Amino acid sequence: MKKIHLSLIFLTVFSLVVSSCNKDLEEPLREAYIPAKLDEKGGTWKTYILANANEVAVAEPKAVNSTEYQDEIKKLKNTVATITPENKKAVSYWGAGAVYRWNEIARELAARYNLPPASNAEGKYPVPDAANPLADPKFPFANPPYTARALAYLSVAQYDALVAAWNYKYKYNRKAPSKNDASVSALLPVSDLPSYPSEDAVVAAASYTILVAMFPGEVPLLDAKLAEAKNARIWGGMNVDSDISAGDALGKAVAAKVMNRAKADGMGAANNQALTTGMIANAKSMGLKSEWLSQEIPARPPMLPNYGAVQPWNFDKATMIAMRPGPPPSLDSDEFKKALDELKEIDKKQTREQARIANYWSDGAGSYTPPGHWHREAANLCFQNKFSELATARTLALLGTAEMDAGIACWDVKTYYYYPRPQQFGVKTSVGLPNFQSYTSGHSTFSGAAAAVLGSIFPSEAERLKERANEASMSRVYGLIHYSFDCQVGLAHGKKIGEYAIARGKADGSGL
Repeated sequence: MKKIHLSLIFLTVFSLVVSSCNKDLEEPLREAYIPAKLDEKGGTWKTYILANANEVAVAEPKAVNSTEYQDEIKKLKNTVATITPENKKAVSYWGAGAVYRWNEIARELAARYNLPPASNAEGKYPVPDAANPLADPKFPFANPPYTARALAYLSVAQYDALVAAWNYKYKYNRKAPSKNDASVSALLPVSDLPSYPSEDAVVAAASYTILVAMFPGEVPLLDAKLAEAKNARIWGGMNVDSDISAGDALGKAVAAKVMNRAKADGMGAANNQALTTGMIANAKSMGLKSEWLSQEIPARPPMLPNYGAVQPWNFDKATMIAMRPGPPPSLDSDEFKKALDELKEIDKKQTREQARIANYWSDGAGSYTPPGHWHREAANLCFQNKFSELATARTLALLGTAEMDAGIACWDVKTYYYYPRPQQFGVKTSVGLPNFQSYTSGHSTFSGAAAAVLGSIFPSEAERLKERANEASMSRVYGLIHYSFDCQVGLAHGKKIGEYAIARGKADGSGL
């Protein structure tokens, strides 16, 4: 009995260790559901890029009693009757929801590419090349600002494309195949949502277009995901070919328009290192005694010093500057000394709980970063509340644009004040050393914005989300890489940023 007992203990501890190490990449099993609401008026909701839901034309489908449609039904039944176990597995996987799965894929890619370039023999850090994405170092380096931006464009493309799809679904009102022919065996729950164009194909095509642009080295993987996502709807008896082809064309067309914004949003100049001299001079003119310096050997240039100039979504640049927090404490002030002493005390007497929190929220290299962490939270909440594809996309678009805005506004603050990190004053950290300025905390700004936005959409979760944001913020103090004022100010700044996305959501016509 004692031997068995010890074995069980070993297995339990081993499982906990594995779970802890893989906390960011584990995903729960999901089963398809009929949405609690179909959001029938979704075709009237306010879009981000499209002028209206009719901007991209979708042709009227063939009538259900037409020869063409009946031929499609016959083909569909033959396909369903001959699917393989592997096909069924794909049907089940994608049945969790197209928006849910493509967001998950994007997060996994972000984690895979969240690896800072190593220095070369010359002691320099080569910059990833989008034209040669699989060379060393691989493009992109999916740091928090890059991941926030990729998820924002992904979610906006999904949302705008689905608003357009809802418009045409209810305009043409062609029901699902199994509702037109009772002999069609559908492998997933079938709602009263019209089938043309296929929402899954719309999301797949829109997502593919964005992710190929953001992760150009992953074309083979994304090609396979796109094909499987569309085929799964046929294998599952959920759509006929014309539903899929119409959705595919619509999703690609909308995403191309979204990418036009991405190409002109200023990201191409975000890594302009020539600007740092002027940034440091400006900070010193305001009284900064000692600027942030890289603590790596060889010294690494600051990450994306001009990201603060990228175009935000929910407010303009003048509003962003008006929201900019005031200056951090002077380095010779009592407030600074108190904050530094707090870190030194934590370093001496860090508790197990503080270490757990620091590790859980570290979201460093190899993770999908704080924006990805919050997108996972949002996707799971949408699933738990049985949101429609459109409502899920809306949630992630509001969150995604707020997170990208939070990154832009936070980086503006960082490079404006150019404040040194605790490591320049002898404090060591075990959760990674970010290669950019201390004030304000990016984790805190991202988390403050996310908790505000998600709390407005899921009011019963608002208090829990606020507590999680507070914990994420404090994790940077417990991890000894931020002063407490970095985190307190960042959290408040993030909340203000989130309120602009909330205001947009209240005015988008959804009533959600």
